[in-house]
Amino acid sequence: MPRRKAVPALGSLCLQSLVQHMQSVWVKDYSENYLDEYSFRFVMGPFNDLAGSLVQDLIRLLGESRRLSRAALHLLLLPHLQELSLRYCPSLVSNAIGQLITVRCKSLSALDLHGCSRLSADVLVDLAEELPLLSRLGLAETQANVQVLAAVGSSCRRLRELDVSRCRKVTPRALRHLAYDPLERTPGCPALRVLLARGLEPAGGDAVSALAFVLLALPLLEVLAHGDVPAALGLLHAGRLDGDADGFPSLRELARRRGGPPLALPLRRLEELTEPELPAARAVCPDAEEVSACLGDGPTDGWDALPRWGRLARLGLSCAGPRGRALCEALPLARGVGPRLQTLALHGFLLEDELALCALLGCCPNLRDFSAELLPPPRGRPDAEPPEEPPRWDTELLPRGLPRLRSFSLALPGPVPAPHGLLLRATLASLLCRSPRLQSLRLLGIALPLDSVFETVLTAPGPPLQELQELSLVESRVSGRTVRLLLASDGRLRRLDVSRCRDVHRRDYDGFLQAVRKQRLDLDIAWE
Repeated sequence: MPRRKAVPALGSLCLQSLVQHMQSVWVKDYSENYLDEYSFRFVMGPFNDLAGSLVQDLIRLLGESRRLSRAALHLLLLPHLQELSLRYCPSLVSNAIGQLITVRCKSLSALDLHGCSRLSADVLVDLAEELPLLSRLGLAETQANVQVLAAVGSSCRRLRELDVSRCRKVTPRALRHLAYDPLERTPGCPALRVLLARGLEPAGGDAVSALAFVLLALPLLEVLAHGDVPAALGLLHAGRLDGDADGFPSLRELARRRGGPPLALPLRRLEELTEPELPAARAVCPDAEEVSACLGDGPTDGWDALPRWGRLARLGLSCAGPRGRALCEALPLARGVGPRLQTLALHGFLLEDELALCALLGCCPNLRDFSAELLPPPRGRPDAEPPEEPPRWDTELLPRGLPRLRSFSLALPGPVPAPHGLLLRATLASLLCRSPRLQSLRLLGIALPLDSVFETVLTAPGPPLQELQELSLVESRVSGRTVRLLLASDGRLRRLDVSRCRDVHRRDYDGFLQAVRKQRLDLDIAWE
């Protein structure tokens, strides 16, 4: 059965007690007598001897429970903090709080200000200039602008990760100031590896050349998240390096410094590629480890670039064409790159061949995470007489199984022909019996009876699913019998979602909750 509720750790109980009594005990004196009367650069308070990691946990718990006050935040901004995230309380983070951080928290190596839009650009500049030890900085949805980026570029020499997503005052052209100071003529952010810049203000045709500049000017950049990156890679691959430098080095000069053309960039993650863009991306970024691409429904010429990525370990493919693509079309690709893949995500493929899913999984024995949103095949003539369901499902379709699989998600809305249904359930039974490390399982909208699949799996030798912690069966055909089997099985299940399962009724749900309470199980069951 799922694990019984564990006795909370002493440290967790202490933090919860602090959270519950923060306003009435711990900050009462400061709040009533000092908060608005004095302006302290430093405060010797009750939390000075608390480890920095526990202070951060306390801020998080207070923010999530909406018990964090301005007074508490004053007392929790301590000099020994090395990491600080204020995304849990953005409404409290004023310019005054920002100035306190610059004065008190000189040892910070990670600062997350996601959504802290009350901080002015001037204060953000001060933060960048006064915290030179930062290696991670989150400025998403703030008032960051060109001046802030210039300060980050010139002052944060150790910065490895930066997030400026959805900053309304940042354009792709502004990103150039991260990589180069046109006044001092010096490079910026020499250690930057991850730059997240999704949802920036558009900058017309200049966006592509600006992103190309960033790609060339940041020598260690491994991730640049922006929708125009594929076009920038195409520009570099085509050698279109002319244009107005505008006080910055030209693309041609930067390319010459990088030893090109031809160019080879150290990007490890490539997003939002279209099929025609794959060859250029492969040529410019030969060491990519993660690729997501959107495919049309025409010839598959662009797929030829995928197996040539020797380090490819995480792959996402989606179909955008009106006719879609059959899943079996991905089998030659899976045979080429499947043994290297750790993550595979598929969206919009048609399950026309009933053996396609099983064959594809068999080509990827080292998968850790798999997700697929498949479409049922077009409905043909209805089966005259559906084939009889076997008393026990064959678990030999995947003889090697997926020994490293931790997460499996399959969505298949709509009815499927009987032969497809038989093969699909046999595939699931074999997969679940031979994935000993599976922790998360999602079977969504599967319009096939799955009770017999779980009965086969949960009564198999071993038994399987001992590591399973999360199970979602939303809108799938399971009944209370499966849930009762899960409750009686030996495992670590902590969350079960049977929402909108038509064969699970209110009386079943009430019985599940009663069993959980009676046995004091650490299990959350969702149903509606």
